[in-house]
Amino acid sequence: MLSEIGCLENVPAFIRSVKEGHGRLQGFGHRVYKNYDPRAKIIRDIAYDVFDVTGKNPLLDIALGLEEVALADEYFISRKLYPNVDFYSGLIYQAMGFPVEMFPVLFAVPRVAGWVAHWVEMLEHNTKIARPRQLYVGHRRRDYVPMSSR
Repeated sequence: MLSEIGCLENVPAFIRSVKEGHGRLQGFGHRVYKNYDPRAKIIRDIAYDVFDVTGKNPLLDIALGLEEVALADEYFISRKLYPNVDFYSGLIYQAMGFPVEMFPVLFAVPRVAGWVAHWVEMLEHNTKIARPRQLYVGHRRRDYVPMSSR
């Protein structure tokens, strides 16, 4: 999303297009946190530490501008859309050299511990209601195929 915005000057037009229903503000909003995700504040600070080592990601200025505009706009405030933990983590992953195609995997890896904890809790309490998406029915094993060979 930040790459598509391109530069800080394009942020207002992007915000306008989201408000008109032509796109989505990714990395904003959370099912539980109906205000600013406290993890987002922490990871934003960590991003600066990472950039001290890797060099500043040029998309950071766009992200900060986007956050500033969205947090001041009644449209996003009324919908309780504030930055979540993923808003800044993508910048960190990119600074670390991960390809954008790997971001969904990288976003999911830390969540696995929580998913497993929920599953174990469900088993321990003999919970009748389960999340159907927890049952994996895909391939048991598949070898990795590089993007260039797909």
